[in-house]
Amino acid sequence: MYKIVSIVTMLLFYIGASAQGYKNPVLPGFHADPSVCRVVDDFYLVNSTFQYFPGVPVFHSKDLIHWEQIGNCLTRPSQLDLSGLYTQANPELGWTNAGVYATTIREHNGRLYMVTTVFPSRRHFYVWTDDPAGEWSEPVVIDFAIGCDPTLYFEGDKCYFLWKEGDIKICEIDVETGKQLGDIHHLGTGLGGRYPEGPHIYKKDGYYYLLLAEGGTEQGHHVNIFRSKNLFGPYEPNRSNPILSHFNMEMQGSEIQGLGHADLVQAPDSSWWMICLGYRTSGYLLHVMGRETMLAPVRWDKNAWPVVNGNGTIQVNMDCPTLPQVQMPADPIREEFNFVKRNVPADSYASLGLAMGWHSIGNPDLSRYSLTERKGWLRLKPTTTTLDRATSPTFVARRQTEKRFTATTLLDASRLNEGMQAGITAYAAPLNHYDVLVEKKDGHLVVRPNIRLGELAHSAKEMTLMGNKAYLRISSDGAYYYMQVSADGKTFETLAKMDFRYLSTEVIGGFTGVMLGVFTQGESTNGFADFDWFEYL
Repeated sequence: MYKIVSIVTMLLFYIGASAQGYKNPVLPGFHADPSVCRVVDDFYLVNSTFQYFPGVPVFHSKDLIHWEQIGNCLTRPSQLDLSGLYTQANPELGWTNAGVYATTIREHNGRLYMVTTVFPSRRHFYVWTDDPAGEWSEPVVIDFAIGCDPTLYFEGDKCYFLWKEGDIKICEIDVETGKQLGDIHHLGTGLGGRYPEGPHIYKKDGYYYLLLAEGGTEQGHHVNIFRSKNLFGPYEPNRSNPILSHFNMEMQGSEIQGLGHADLVQAPDSSWWMICLGYRTSGYLLHVMGRETMLAPVRWDKNAWPVVNGNGTIQVNMDCPTLPQVQMPADPIREEFNFVKRNVPADSYASLGLAMGWHSIGNPDLSRYSLTERKGWLRLKPTTTTLDRATSPTFVARRQTEKRFTATTLLDASRLNEGMQAGITAYAAPLNHYDVLVEKKDGHLVVRPNIRLGELAHSAKEMTLMGNKAYLRISSDGAYYYMQVSADGKTFETLAKMDFRYLSTEVIGGFTGVMLGVFTQGESTNGFADFDWFEYL
């Protein structure tokens, strides 16, 4: 028996050790500004979350390909207060791209640090943890600098803070307090591309390498690299810059565009890899899923410049040797809304008991969300804040991860009061979302589509519900979103359809992607809506 088990174990090891190929993106859907670090044999990755809460998901992997979300860095209002940010640009509507920008994760002496910027204040802070799956510390604020795209660089017992404020700047800080210890040094603005950002420093073979994104986070995004014998420069550019770009003739027909904002990591087998953002276009160079996390192998010989995937490009289907591949638990197709008990503070978003990957907008009022008042159902209690406002409506959502999908929920609307609404949404921004909603109207429950396109709100068809429950669905074939309803969960009627482009970043602006979720809204003191499950295919 022992010999049989040993043979099977060796065979599985051989299969893993000889792993070949993977598919990009490795984190599909809105997973922007990825940053990665290694702790012994484990990799940890974070992304920016902008106006969504909880902030900054934490992912774990053994192979850089398969990732599992294990937590969030910012789960408490004391860590991230979004309540005052939305009114600074537009008091009526708010600013939909406030919040967390450009995260970086780094390890030092077994402790993990995540540093980021909050917009529109452009103030930096970092949090730390000894348990990446648990709660993270209160913020350590950088009080001497504003800007964006911060990172930390550790060398020996010293910690350096690196950020973009006009040009790229660096200085030594006290890692315990965030206080400035040394002079601020200027490292330049790259090669003159627009919006030089996302700086990271690595030391290899006696050189300091400065990685930098340029070109803006659109089609012209790309990655350049520089090096110096001195941490504070001057830095000389690589003659082969950009080392990563799809803004060229060779890749003009690629589904993947907008590559940039990269980070490098060395695996236990000494191989090097690049994590970066990019997006998959849906036609006419438009994209709806936001910026996604991509992976590419890197050849980095001694004293040489790094070469990304041979020619500085990335494919959807990557045919290359990989680390031994280790599968991670897949996201469930159906979220049953069962309460997940966690040992967290009462004001932590994790105390709601939702599965990983669900977010609200802004700092939610946790009293309006419950997985315990009706076992196996998500109860949402409305506010007068609707989806058309950038502050915090009663709303939970997960990312759209593929162009073609079907998202369905079962709603019990029996406790909706007059004027209340509840439903399912494909949400890109306050003035750009497609909904199927049920509302109490003149004593009856009616269902209708709601299409919000900027200043235009349109409802194509209204139906009276026969009963208190309805299956609500939003689906897409990549070209159109379809708003649908069913009484039995088997036969669905399409109430409306709308072009994908009106949810695309190129049309509406911003830095996030489409989120699929459920919501309630309207004036009520005791009404609510219950959702039995949410299925994403």
